[in-house]
Amino acid sequence: MDTQTDTGKASRRVTAKDIATSLGVSRATVGFVLNNTAGQTISEATRRRVIAEAHRLGYRPHSAARALASGRTNTVLLILPDWPIDFSVRNNIEEASNALDDAGYTLLITTPHDSGRARPLWETVDLDAVMGYLPFTPQAIEAMRAAGVTRIVPDPDTLAPPYDEPGTTMQVEHLADLGHRALAYADTADPRLTTLGQERWAAAQRAAETAGCSIERAAIDLDDESATTAVLSWRAASVTGVLAYNDDVAAALVGAALRAGIDIPGELSVIGHDDAPIARLFEPRLSTIRLDTAGLGRQLAALTIASIEGSDTAPAEQATPTVQLIERDSTRAIPADKR
Repeated sequence: MDTQTDTGKASRRVTAKDIATSLGVSRATVGFVLNNTAGQTISEATRRRVIAEAHRLGYRPHSAARALASGRTNTVLLILPDWPIDFSVRNNIEEASNALDDAGYTLLITTPHDSGRARPLWETVDLDAVMGYLPFTPQAIEAMRAAGVTRIVPDPDTLAPPYDEPGTTMQVEHLADLGHRALAYADTADPRLTTLGQERWAAAQRAAETAGCSIERAAIDLDDESATTAVLSWRAASVTGVLAYNDDVAAALVGAALRAGIDIPGELSVIGHDDAPIARLFEPRLSTIRLDTAGLGRQLAALTIASIEGSDTAPAEQATPTVQLIERDSTRAIPADKR
């Protein structure tokens, strides 16, 4: 962007040469300071003078020229699946953004929609890398590479091991350890989460079979009476333990149960997933599963930075997230004489 003179007429862009001439130092010195180049022996006093003069003259870095010189744009694109932006996703994005910012990268975020007509952002913006939460389809990878994207995370050429929803397994194990044998899985009815819900349901079935428990399933819509219908049906079927897709679903179930006169956790134990703020603010406070979504965000950023910079110290391509049971007031053991 051009600077403005006192008369309002556009003037030419201030350059590093202008700063060097004004201070009587070399252009190289100015370049080293403005680019924060490592390994230089420039004094702190000189560095401060260069920065102050750059501000006084209205210097702004020319992003296109810097990208041409360095071969990088310092811009990373995160492609989100078409998911609701809930607590865990927000937490992940914030940590990934912070980690990238600390390393000098700007994070752009987009969510492609099946019915959308907008051009993919990787076709309109020069990027150092594209990253995502899930492996990209072969069609998306081909399109990215055709647009000149060479760094994609997760690496499409590396086969990632299957992910087995450890949090869901832990939910079942917690209820089984408390003596619950008739269980239910409260899935989300949000169609954007169908795939994740199915994966957790499959994990719940496997864990229930291992623990010797029966389990049934219902989909809960937060905008209708499906939570009430489910808890009444489960009481009639003698279900005593419920694991929920997330804490929002768990809270909806607990609220519906209390309105129906069902004691929580006396008659029905409910455990959520994610340890969102509502789990601590709701009453009774929700037992839940805490995933280190912040750590996963930082790891995703670290993988991407390593891919861009060719680091030999990149983190493991597929790390197992830290999963922790948080036991609060919404779950209780069944008395031994009633098991």
